[in-house]
Amino acid sequence: MNHSQAAVAFRPVSRASAAAWALMTALVAALTWSHWSVITGLFREWRRDPNYSVGQLVPIAALYLVWTDRHRLKKTPLQPCWWGAAVILVAWAGRAIGLISLFESAERYALVLTVWGLVLLVTGWPFCRKLVWILLFLLLMVPLPGRIHNMISGPLQDHATTGAVFGLELIGIAVNREGHRILLDDTIPINVAEECSGLRMLTAFVVVAATLAYVIRRPRWQKVVLLVSSIPIAIACNVFRLVVTAVLFWMHHSELGARFFHDFAGVSMMPASVLILLIELWIMSKLVVPDAPQEGTLGADRIANIDS
Repeated sequence: MNHSQAAVAFRPVSRASAAAWALMTALVAALTWSHWSVITGLFREWRRDPNYSVGQLVPIAALYLVWTDRHRLKKTPLQPCWWGAAVILVAWAGRAIGLISLFESAERYALVLTVWGLVLLVTGWPFCRKLVWILLFLLLMVPLPGRIHNMISGPLQDHATTGAVFGLELIGIAVNREGHRILLDDTIPINVAEECSGLRMLTAFVVVAATLAYVIRRPRWQKVVLLVSSIPIAIACNVFRLVVTAVLFWMHHSELGARFFHDFAGVSMMPASVLILLIELWIMSKLVVPDAPQEGTLGADRIANIDS
């Protein structure tokens, strides 16, 4: 095939791809306009509630993940699927129910479902299958409904208080517990409020772990372990932060402890979470030893790997 024939063969694919992305851009603009009140409500929630402030990073992280996967996605043909329109209709019905029942979370999840429908409508099933984890990742930008929030926040607050008492007793500080109130040496009271439950750290760790699990080249089981383990790691880091804060209260004064808890600890925990997750990946890599190839099978293995 000469250059002119190659150009002719390539042009329809290029035009189809450009038309698909132009359609996607127009649909995204229409989605933004029609869901503007939901989007602005999400931004207000992200700024008002520190527990879900990491949600504003989720769309940016999702776009980054798509960009890192761009070479694999370019090889997937775009085959628009009308089932996407059905998904959008379901999303609109969900939003209508949310509007009628004043259930804000339904409107927010309907926004995510509408995005899924748009992607399916424009790109088709093969493309969507390669984006499935990124599309599910978008759910992390939506704050939990109030009932689920209360179901999680209360136990987290209990675990944080119990862990802080255990840690303080372990280092030799006399502690008395009264509900979510800790009394150091019978003189220094510390309240483990709902803001200290660790929900903010938990949501942040899950987002970081989900992003890292998608980017790394590891077996699927290691990615699942990394994502699941982010929950106990977040709880443990929050307990450590509470213990250090209590020690500062005990040794110095409340202003220093409060500054550490709200400023230094909050900023330092995110890099610490990434470091802990990377250490976990390193440990898992040491636990798995690749099988030594048997004599006479190396060539077959290579052919099988190339074919796969």
